[in-house]
Amino acid sequence: MNHVPVEVERNIKNAAVLMPEIFLIGKSVIKKDYRYNLTSKGYWIKSFPNLKTVLPKLKERPDLLIINGQENKDTIFKKFLALSKNIPKIIISDTHGIPKSLIKEPLTYSLLSPGQKELNFAVNRLLRERVLKQEMDLYEDINKDLASCKHFKDTLNIIIKKAKEVTKAEGWSVFWVDEETRELTTDIKKDKSVREVQKFSIKFGEGIAGWVAKEGFPTIVADVSKDNRFLKRVDRADSLKHKIKSILCVPIKSSGNLLAVLEFFNKTDGKSFTSEDLNELIKLTDKSAIYLENALLYQKVEELSVTDDLTKLFNQRYLHRAIEMEIHRALRYQTSIALIFMDIDYFKNINDKYGHLVGSKVLVEMGQLLIKNLRIVDIVVRYGGDEFVIILPHTPPVAAAQVAERIRKAVERNVFLKNEGYQIKITASFGVASCPENAKSKDELLRLADEAMYKVKYRTRNGVYALI
Repeated sequence: MNHVPVEVERNIKNAAVLMPEIFLIGKSVIKKDYRYNLTSKGYWIKSFPNLKTVLPKLKERPDLLIINGQENKDTIFKKFLALSKNIPKIIISDTHGIPKSLIKEPLTYSLLSPGQKELNFAVNRLLRERVLKQEMDLYEDINKDLASCKHFKDTLNIIIKKAKEVTKAEGWSVFWVDEETRELTTDIKKDKSVREVQKFSIKFGEGIAGWVAKEGFPTIVADVSKDNRFLKRVDRADSLKHKIKSILCVPIKSSGNLLAVLEFFNKTDGKSFTSEDLNELIKLTDKSAIYLENALLYQKVEELSVTDDLTKLFNQRYLHRAIEMEIHRALRYQTSIALIFMDIDYFKNINDKYGHLVGSKVLVEMGQLLIKNLRIVDIVVRYGGDEFVIILPHTPPVAAAQVAERIRKAVERNVFLKNEGYQIKITASFGVASCPENAKSKDELLRLADEAMYKVKYRTRNGVYALI
């Protein structure tokens, strides 16, 4: 059967926007029953007799290409490879003569005269892999940007920039929570011709943004003229040139707490926002929330002066607050928080031999070494003297023990103050405990990790003792 019923074709065209689009390329591929089979599975299919005819259409960026493996004998094939880069491909051949240049392409499968079930399996798998790769590429880029950003508003700007790309919105606005007034606050320009801005606050429940903040749910408004929640003085975008027609609004939360509300206005193609736009935006904000919370915490830390003057790491005052927050999060979301207590072995000998100034420089370098070997979400604290504490959110006991061992080896391998002409070698002792596996409270977690560290200190030194 080589054709699709007219009614089926019409229904498919109407829904094509929501369906993955597949190009069939090559007469031998078109002649088979692949078109009807794939159409019946919910895919939108276009057929092309050869590579030459498909080249102008590749700019449409279909979701998948299914091509004849023998279509590879002239310069058109090289153009095809260049234009179809990063588009998943299934190469079908009746022989084993599939070109190596295709096999090496990412997201590419080669099939030898496949049946319908085999082809369906390959199509489903490739489309899933395509989505995963797109998400990985997207979040790899944004994670790099966010990892180097410490301030709350700068972090928000990075999230908004990426979210605007994802939603294809014309304009946006952002509100953050003022913890003192418990209102939503944003910056607006007094005059579009100048850069001067002023703060503008609204109460929870006012406008679309206020409704999202109050209810805690995202929303899509296809036509603001038909939604009585819309308030022009609230739901506004200074960067928007045209009248607001549709809105996509989401809350950003972390540990159940509202951090900000993002509003996006009018899609660039003139259509309304869709549930797919909403899902992509939620994925982005969920993955970015921890960075926003860390930036907010960093801002508060600066205000409260909870950093150690020497190493610039967090100090004990911050440690207790951070542990309580992470324990609350771990119990709420049924994850683990691990704590590593670390003590430098024979640190007194360094002070006695080189003096306290050199000893202080060793502590600074040790702090940087710890940060280098940890994730952005991990927290390093100078506990006092030559002791350090590391908080590992979302880390089970076995993984925490592995982290401690990795740091132990890094300390053992490092030559401290090498650039200043010293050749100082150091080891350290580590104790590891976890919540809720070993402890149920902040004080118990600190005590168990400290006791575990002293087990190493009094026995072998330069080791790790973990409660698993």
